[in-house]
Amino acid sequence: MIRRPLARAGRPGLLGTAARTAVVAGTATAVSGRVAARQQERAEQQYQAAEPPPPAAPPPTAPAPADDSIPAQIERLAALQAQGVLTPEEFSSAKQRLLGL
Repeated sequence: MIRRPLARAGRPGLLGTAARTAVVAGTATAVSGRVAARQQERAEQQYQAAEPPPPAAPPPTAPAPADDSIPAQIERLAALQAQGVLTPEEFSSAKQRLLGL
């Protein structure tokens, strides 16, 4: 008499458990990837739809009084540069503008 292997009834074997785990893990990875992509897309749409901030207003510049002499204005610019308000490049360009060069 030839003996046949008995079919397992009930729980799956090791191979079946590993296959089921792989399917569940793959499905979970795919779903989480789609959710992350959808959230990223929504965030980009909100970012693009947001209004850009208004441009910064230029700093106010006080006009030089008409009765000031050019040397007095240059001295005032030099004092501003010494205080650190003006850079050397800003000082020289303002001085050139005053001298008309």
